[in-house]
Amino acid sequence: MNILSLFDGISCGRIALDRANIKINKYYASEINKYAIKVSQNNYSDIIRLGDINNWHTWDIDWLSIDLILAGSPCQGFSFTGKQLAFNDSQSALFFQFAKILKHVKSLNPNIKFLLENVRMRKEFENIITFVVGVKPITMNSSLVSAQNRVRLYWVNWRFSYPKNKQRYLKDIIETELSQYHNIKYGTYDQITIKCKTPLSQTNVSDRMMKILTQSSSSSIKLDNKQNMGINVIGIANDTNNRTQYKRVYSTTGKSPTITTASGGGHCPKIAINHHDYRDMLAIEAERCQTLPDNYTQSISTTQRFNVIGNGWTVDIIAHILSGLNELNDT
Repeated sequence: MNILSLFDGISCGRIALDRANIKINKYYASEINKYAIKVSQNNYSDIIRLGDINNWHTWDIDWLSIDLILAGSPCQGFSFTGKQLAFNDSQSALFFQFAKILKHVKSLNPNIKFLLENVRMRKEFENIITFVVGVKPITMNSSLVSAQNRVRLYWVNWRFSYPKNKQRYLKDIIETELSQYHNIKYGTYDQITIKCKTPLSQTNVSDRMMKILTQSSSSSIKLDNKQNMGINVIGIANDTNNRTQYKRVYSTTGKSPTITTASGGGHCPKIAINHHDYRDMLAIEAERCQTLPDNYTQSISTTQRFNVIGNGWTVDIIAHILSGLNELNDT
């Protein structure tokens, strides 16, 4: 297959294609983040790099040969944790460049396959995207296949099933031998508790509520849903002045919160060591949360590793969706 990957990032799509056993002829990638490109180049030397999506009219591509378009357009304007600027956000407005490319390729190849990923968003924004691409999104939580709670929307124009729940938790992916790692931040926390039945992300418990909970004398916060995909917050760090959401300490019996572009530095997820102490998540553990190969992002700094990992895809989710193409080809 000939692949066009827009907003390619660290080429999670390429890894997913390999895992789905899809043979690649040419893989074209559009990306401008220098750190993401460095990671991609360090792992794949054969990718054909196109540069800025805004210049797509000038790309030297045989458009008729493209079989599959992958895209994860910037989500800042749509995210519930952002300013809700939607298409008025300069980054999120790049969706329309994807839409123009999709329209162009469809005019040449009506059978083009595409996968578009984005965050959960207000229904009015979701409906605009759905209208433009012509298919409804599937909502899927990465916690089905990983130790991370990460809900995303996928607009895909072929059939696929939901993956089986692999029941993976932080305890399954954390490093236990830490002597080889330097500059790990350790700290202490106060225990708290609340139980919620249906939250789907680490932001479902408000900062105000978390501040109130800090006063409680209970032992844990359980964030769970019907499919047992929850995260388990057991305390609040007492040695940092960060916003409350970045003070949360997570039990290894639950899931990691969503790895985001802001998950590095002082915002690393905090993992409980015992009833009083925690340590920051390692970059290799963040990679595992996204089901990336170990040390896939090792060519850049730790802070930038978290940034590009958080900006990427959960590879095994994408691989599962792509595996539906194999079934399509077999029919």
